[in-house]
Amino acid sequence: MFVSDWVFILLTVLLCLIVVKTFYRQKKTNVFNYPPGPKPLPIIGNLHIINMKKPYKTYLELSKIYGPVFSIHIGMQRSVVLCGHETVKDALIKHAEEFSARPLVPIFHDAFNGYGIVFSNGESWKAMRRFALSALRNVGAGKTSIENIVNEECDFLVEKFKSYRGTNFKNNTVLHAAVGNIILSILIGHRFDYDSPTILRLISLVQENIKLAGSPMALIYNVFPSVLRWLPGSHNTFKRNEAELKQFIEENFIQHKKKLDKNDQMDLIDVFLVKQLEKNNKESHFHVNNLIFLAHNMFIAGTDSVSTTLQWGILFMIKYPKIQMKVQKEIEKVIGSNQPQLKHKTLMPYTNAVIHEIQRFADVLPLNLPRSTTQDLTFRGYFLPKGTVVIPLLTSVLNDKDQFERPDEFYPQHFLDSEGNFVKKEAFIPFSAGERSCTGENLAKIEIFLFFTRLLQNFTFQVPPGTKLDLTSGIGFTTPPILYDISALPRA
Repeated sequence: MFVSDWVFILLTVLLCLIVVKTFYRQKKTNVFNYPPGPKPLPIIGNLHIINMKKPYKTYLELSKIYGPVFSIHIGMQRSVVLCGHETVKDALIKHAEEFSARPLVPIFHDAFNGYGIVFSNGESWKAMRRFALSALRNVGAGKTSIENIVNEECDFLVEKFKSYRGTNFKNNTVLHAAVGNIILSILIGHRFDYDSPTILRLISLVQENIKLAGSPMALIYNVFPSVLRWLPGSHNTFKRNEAELKQFIEENFIQHKKKLDKNDQMDLIDVFLVKQLEKNNKESHFHVNNLIFLAHNMFIAGTDSVSTTLQWGILFMIKYPKIQMKVQKEIEKVIGSNQPQLKHKTLMPYTNAVIHEIQRFADVLPLNLPRSTTQDLTFRGYFLPKGTVVIPLLTSVLNDKDQFERPDEFYPQHFLDSEGNFVKKEAFIPFSAGERSCTGENLAKIEIFLFFTRLLQNFTFQVPPGTKLDLTSGIGFTTPPILYDISALPRA
């Protein structure tokens, strides 16, 4: 018998085992009163009906058929999708602990190996989250506050925009660099010029990996990692990029360790190293791998989401010039030519409403990050075994018709009452909710408000005459807008 015959036989046996396992899972699912969903095919599950570029669109359509809690098979991995404000709130707020774990996502696990904060679990995750929250609260204490750090970067960004002298440019890289500098100032105590090869390379790596992580190939890789891991593809590019980002952080870690002064902690890495010295037992979570990937996670998450939101904000202001003008009038009334500060926020209800509507309508993270159940539980009448992968669909909350009057429109009045006062909305959760909500949420809010108000204070944004703006989002783990040539016209 030829070798190829043996290979064929082995592949056939493997295929049969996979089919049997798939049917067993389906049978087990039915026994446990699992949420309803489309019938899966062997091996591929429901991949044949999923929009591979924007799976959240498929999930929204399926929720109309199966309700706010339904199941979907992504390959042989069964998952539960939660849709709508009430359902997602029930899970992430009222059952926060039960939905607080992260599932193993192959493309991220290959890169992070369970370290850091975003895709870690258990006591390690809890320790890193507590540390990150504390460090962000206390960063710059006695030196430079977060507000001052952001405002200093706003100065650089305004000067960069002025340097274009009203000519056309694309704003994605410079906005990424500006926001990235905030995180780098907090992490390593240093910022870079916008033309620095270092910051440009870091931004390039982040942008490429955000796009790759949300690509159809990443979805396929996460379904069949054991097979595709050994083949060429974008998953290898993703891993190489992550390794380069890791190397940058490692180099800074080594430099910090050499110059560490316990009595003069300059940035987050210094604070971590001092914390590490306090832990003498081998079981401590304050080890090098957690430091590197904590800094890595904070840099990527803190850079991309805010800069993408600001890109959308500028695009919306161009699309709706009357709203742009109204924001500018409020800025003139409340701030004038002074430097915007956080204390101005409560005095600017319309601008605040516009910023909230930018975040809602931009829908930067429509899928949310996946969760998994920490124990067996019955949720809304369905049994979810421990370890069930859960997708709390963020786009279904930010566009919930029961919560927002015109969810399909850019409508700042969603956050204003009849007298023009700002009103909070419970369904406004662009940073997710519960125990896994974004660690840098408060920092992001500061950045978005100060960057946005400073830019609108100094510039009126336009596109070349005749340009038709398309508000369709791009493809990626987050959803960037389509890039246009814009002009930033200085205001008198």
